[in-house]
Amino acid sequence: MGAGVMAKGGGGGRRGRRHGGRARPMAEINVTPFVDVMLVLLIIFMVAAPLMVVGVPVELPKTAAEALPGEQEEPLSVTVTAQGTVMIQTTEVPRDELIDRLRAIAAERASDRVYLRADGSVPYAEIMQVMGAMNRGGFSNIGLVTDSNGPTLDSPTGATGSN
Repeated sequence: MGAGVMAKGGGGGRRGRRHGGRARPMAEINVTPFVDVMLVLLIIFMVAAPLMVVGVPVELPKTAAEALPGEQEEPLSVTVTAQGTVMIQTTEVPRDELIDRLRAIAAERASDRVYLRADGSVPYAEIMQVMGAMNRGGFSNIGLVTDSNGPTLDSPTGATGSN
């Protein structure tokens, strides 16, 4: 692809003036098809990446905090829905089985990081109960998931951090 053979004679410049009676291969590579394929793949991955996030739809509270750095291992998330249902990834878990399930998962994972996603309407006491269960289940590195660009405490009207 992109390499060809030049015929003898014709074509001006150095190529046509070479002495020797046989054709020689072209030294140029046509990179246009390669660039086209790479751009298409880039667009496909940019569109598909947000769809690969596993989660249960909840209305996350907004905050001005920055995102946590990424990890090698798929992040474990525990979700508390507006109805008070507790879910590990996308599987509903009864509250009395939560600690046992978390201990089993913690034994298989290298990282003790877990993300807690909770609907903004869930009372604070319930979120703290779930965090306590996560701690007793073997996860001490708990990250609270929020939506960004929420209200900040340093603005006089409580407006969002971005102007």
